[in-house]
Amino acid sequence: MARYTGPVCRLCRREGMKLFLKGERCYTPKCPVDRRNYPPGQHGQARRRNPSEYGLQLREKQKVRRIYGVTERPFRRYYEEAARRKGVTGEILLQLLEQRLDNVIYRLGFASSRPEARQLVRHGHFSVNGHKVNIPSFQCKVGDEIAVRERSSSSEKFKALRELAAQHTSPAWLEKNAETLTAKLIAVPRREDIDDIPIAEHLIIERYSR
Repeated sequence: MARYTGPVCRLCRREGMKLFLKGERCYTPKCPVDRRNYPPGQHGQARRRNPSEYGLQLREKQKVRRIYGVTERPFRRYYEEAARRKGVTGEILLQLLEQRLDNVIYRLGFASSRPEARQLVRHGHFSVNGHKVNIPSFQCKVGDEIAVRERSSSSEKFKALRELAAQHTSPAWLEKNAETLTAKLIAVPRREDIDDIPIAEHLIIERYSR
C-alpha cells in the first residue's frame, strides 16, 4: 500500500479532530477542522447514520495510523509484535509507535509535526548512539542517545529549531538538551504519557482480534 501524499488536512477532517499533521498551522484559525468540521467530499455534510461496531473499530485504527504516518501492513506488524509480548496489548502497541525515531524527534520538539520529523530523519540529519540513522521507523530503546548530526546543526533550519526545542516541553520518558540538540530515551513511555490525542486502543485490538 502506497503512502498517502494528498492534502493531510483532509485526513483530520475525515476523523473529525485535529491530528496535528501540519505543525503550527494546526494551532491557527486557518486550520480546516475549525472552519469546516465535517468530512471532506460532496457528501461530507450529509446526515450520517450512527456507525456500527465495525465502523468504530475501523475509524480508530485509521486515526492512529494517520497520526503516526504508518501504512496498513507495517501497522499490522506492530499489532502482531504487541500481541506476542507480555502485558496489555493496546498499551504495548502505542509504546511501539511512540518509540519510532520520527515520533521521538517530534516529541522532543526537534520538528513541528510528525511528517516534518519523518522528512528530517530521511534526509539523514539525526544520529542514534553516534551512528547516522535515516529510517523513520527505527525503534529507539531505553538508553539510546539521539542527536542532530554536527554538519546539520550549523544550518539555518536547525538554528531555528533550537528556539522551538527550548520552548517545547518533552514527555517525562525523554531527556533533552535544547542547546546542543541532543536527547536520551530514559524510560519506556507509559500510557498516561500518550494523551495529546484521545485514542481508544481497545477498539483497534478488537478489530485485529476478529
